[in-house]
Amino acid sequence: MSARPWAGESAKDRVSCVVTEESPPTGPGAADAIFHGGEIETVAGPAAGPRSPDPRPEAVAVKDGRIVFVGDLDQACARWQGDGTRMRDLGGSALLPGFIDPHGHVVGTGLQESIADLLGEPDGDVEDIAGILDKLREFAVDPVGSRSTWIIGFGYDDSLLAEERHPTREDLDQVSVDRPVLAIHQSFHLGAVNSKGLELLGYSAETKDPDGGKIRRGDMSVLPHGEPDGVLEEAAFNPASGHAILGMDDADKAGFLAKGLAAAASYGFTTVQEGAAELDVLGQLRAVADATPGGLPLDVVVYVKAAQAIERPELVRAGREYVNGLRAAGIKVVLDGSPQGRTAWLRKPYTTPPDDMDEDYRGYAALGEKAALDQVRAGYAHDWQVIAHVNGDAAIAQLIRCVRTAGDEAGPGDRRTTGIHCQTAGEDQIEQFRLLGIIPSFFSMHTFYWGDWYYETVLGPVRAVDISPARWALERGMIYTSHHDAPVARPSSIAILSSQVTRLTRSGETLGAHQCVSGLDAVRSITVNAAYQYGEEAEKGTIEVGKLADLVILSANPVTVPGTEIAGITIEETIKAGRTVHPPPPSGDSASAPIPEGVGLNLFAPHC
Repeated sequence: MSARPWAGESAKDRVSCVVTEESPPTGPGAADAIFHGGEIETVAGPAAGPRSPDPRPEAVAVKDGRIVFVGDLDQACARWQGDGTRMRDLGGSALLPGFIDPHGHVVGTGLQESIADLLGEPDGDVEDIAGILDKLREFAVDPVGSRSTWIIGFGYDDSLLAEERHPTREDLDQVSVDRPVLAIHQSFHLGAVNSKGLELLGYSAETKDPDGGKIRRGDMSVLPHGEPDGVLEEAAFNPASGHAILGMDDADKAGFLAKGLAAAASYGFTTVQEGAAELDVLGQLRAVADATPGGLPLDVVVYVKAAQAIERPELVRAGREYVNGLRAAGIKVVLDGSPQGRTAWLRKPYTTPPDDMDEDYRGYAALGEKAALDQVRAGYAHDWQVIAHVNGDAAIAQLIRCVRTAGDEAGPGDRRTTGIHCQTAGEDQIEQFRLLGIIPSFFSMHTFYWGDWYYETVLGPVRAVDISPARWALERGMIYTSHHDAPVARPSSIAILSSQVTRLTRSGETLGAHQCVSGLDAVRSITVNAAYQYGEEAEKGTIEVGKLADLVILSANPVTVPGTEIAGITIEETIKAGRTVHPPPPSGDSASAPIPEGVGLNLFAPHC
């Protein structure tokens, strides 16, 4: 992309430098913009350890979508200021590299923006099951809901509801008995359907639990397996979400990508991920990218569901190069479920198992040993990057076994296999990650969203304080990343940073102060480290000459403010390759990159 003027240019943006050394260029050699007057955090330097004591630069010059100068303001003006150069006075704000999403579901974020919002505080206002029902009733008659076959909502959390339980079929029947209803848990690993939904799914007392999933039961006297109560886990839940989303109107589904990209840009992200795509979704995304003038406004990295990729490897076409802002990078392997939903696979039992489980309940595997190994092997054989969903430490142990075996068979290689979430990783397992070259990508926001729940109910105090153990990785000189996993949480870069530095829970407690990291380490996790995870460290992740002008302007620098103040930082502007992608431009203004509408009919793959 070539650079264009920034939207919202003010008089102070056109201030000229005082130059005495030489005359500035006036022709094509001039920069498009020079940023100055704020705190410039380059994030350049060692991959781990303290920040360099060298003073921060005064200016950054950008030309044709790339950074051409970092350093003294007078030198920037002498070499790069011309008649057309925008002098961007930051006014004391902070300039950082654009944020890179190490794991999320950008199309799923668009879904989240389109259906009933069932989130609790602080992201929403649902407090009880009655609130869930009210939101679903409202969606049923709004323009999107009225066009949908299913009545759908996302984001309830049973740990926050007054009833401290999931909604059941009987609850959801109060919304409708004629239309199927689906309430999706915030983890996106569970959900609840009404009686009509169970009927359409074919779930009854005659239905066995699928491998890697569970149909929760109410009346166990109904033979042979008990009457479903509407709550579905993992492999039993996935068909419900798939059918429900397919039942939405084609035009509404086609808008998911645009909404997801806009949401990501509003949080400062310049590179995003679609982290578990169906093969047909990959094809649809490619069609959207090809049909968008100038390509997608953000870089989108896609990982295909492993089983589908293995069946049709010729359709994956994974590589390091972007085509119109999109690239397929590899495959997603899913080895367990959700700790907050108590479906993650643990080495030791849950502190408080679900009501229908015994005291030795440890969750369960999503794949058998052979199937898991075959998927990792296929990734290595095809030179696809493998990312693996592993929340529980038993699932992490399975990943370690698979990587060790597949790696020994394939021989040395720069694969950058990544463990996604790694919530309950033991210190012994982080050490194995180091030895095997596995990058841990932590879902650090769990410390806030579910830290109290883990401490009191899921893991107990001994294990809960070490969720998302970033400090163990840093102590070993390892690169780690941290992600938002939207739509499981809002795609908030600031929440990612704050949660790592403070590890504060909803109740205001610090969950494992010994695992807190510095503001700089937190910033690295979504800039230079994330670029390394993607194999793009030569192009992104720091403010250095030659790299893409992927930048974000913040109200304050998270590296230098007290940790407790990070949560209050706001995103002022997001710039991708020299063009503003947030805030959106005024109607008809071409200064910012466009957010494309989709051209396909099913731009969503159920979250894994």
